[in-house]
Amino acid sequence: MTTFRAVVTTGIYCRPECPARPLAENVRTFELAATAEAAGYRACLRCRPYRAAGAVGPEAPELVCRAVRLILDGVLDGGTEATLGARLGMSPRHLRRLFHDHLGVTPDQLARSRRAHFARRLLDDSELAVADVAFASGFGSLRQFNREMRQVFHASPSELRLRRRRADRLAADGGLAMRLPFRPPFDWEGVLGYLAARAVPGVESVHDGVYRRTIGLDGQPGVLEVHPGEQDSLVLRAHLPFWEGLIHVVERASRMVAVDVETGPAVEALSGDPVVGALVAARPGLRAPGAWGEFEVAVHAVVAQYGDLPTARSWTGALVRRFGPPVPGLTHGLTHLFPSAEVLAGADLAEAGLPARAADAVRRLARHVAAGDVVLDGGAATADLVSGLTAVEGIGEGAAEQIALRLGHRDAFPAADPFVGRALRNLGVTDPAPLADGWWPWRAIVAAHLTAHGSALVRG
Repeated sequence: MTTFRAVVTTGIYCRPECPARPLAENVRTFELAATAEAAGYRACLRCRPYRAAGAVGPEAPELVCRAVRLILDGVLDGGTEATLGARLGMSPRHLRRLFHDHLGVTPDQLARSRRAHFARRLLDDSELAVADVAFASGFGSLRQFNREMRQVFHASPSELRLRRRRADRLAADGGLAMRLPFRPPFDWEGVLGYLAARAVPGVESVHDGVYRRTIGLDGQPGVLEVHPGEQDSLVLRAHLPFWEGLIHVVERASRMVAVDVETGPAVEALSGDPVVGALVAARPGLRAPGAWGEFEVAVHAVVAQYGDLPTARSWTGALVRRFGPPVPGLTHGLTHLFPSAEVLAGADLAEAGLPARAADAVRRLARHVAAGDVVLDGGAATADLVSGLTAVEGIGEGAAEQIALRLGHRDAFPAADPFVGRALRNLGVTDPAPLADGWWPWRAIVAAHLTAHGSALVRG
């Protein structure tokens, strides 16, 4: 895990790789930058820890991880800790106690630190005006923005922009470019191959090592591109109709390409495993990609029950062509937005050529999502999400676990996935259930390795 070092004598906290070498007796460690800031430390100007990838450790309870996910999704941008607590079924007092015990910071402090760090990255990476940076980062007013930046970084936004280095600014041929930091190693080839095999025609494309997709923001289309950047980051280039709320776009894009996952602890825990240890050791940077569109990946997982992977891609592409809003003038095969749950709930999906059983299952899923009976986000416990999905006629446990995997649930394990099953058989495993308990809390990463191994076996 990324562990930030704080120096008692200077009041500064740093990234682990910072060249500064303080005396050990003067150093405190913090798992999160927000925790160091809450303890009164300020960011190092040399190593700039606000640009480092960070994640909640595996020791944190699932409930805390779900709360952090909802914070990253913006629940506290317009709501309160009571709002977040209600979403998780607990009092704000109990929620604060959990955060204090496991993260050393309150939910509100984590949200404020997240907004400030994102704004600092925008001040470095982009040429957006300071006012645009404020609203792109989720601040409600310029006054709030200036206050938070001074509190976290001890300088005004204008002063911080003057401090950026010559190499910080990312030039973009149109759109806005931002770094997506990760903790090395990162297997971009593996992530890209996974996304390419499941890319929805017209909505997603992979060409020459670049992932592209269409997105909708308040009914208006945009395009995202992700490609390799520096040693510890990818580069996101966003073409959007407006910059307000950009922080949420970047958070979702980061989850989609899994830069928010740290594999180091998983590799350490799994390298000695008799079944998957060799796979994990061979590709320590492999991780399970997330999703931009939760409903989109759910539809894909449902139709994949009724055909192989190329067939599922063909069917989802047909749904897009028939029911998705067109976006003219794009390149690289991008033509449409993915249709909403409300649209598919009332559509005759047979018009897109889906088999009757697959069409019925997708329509039922769409109706439950549109009605709010099934909520596709990281706020639900994995078991609750899976049980809610399997309660929908036509959705099996394998598809539900696959959806949970793409939604970022670290304990999801789609044992019924054909590639996972093929890999397990190749490794001499006939019943993965007894092993899966030992793979917690790294089951999603194990599934990513098994999927990659199963895919390689198919390619021969």
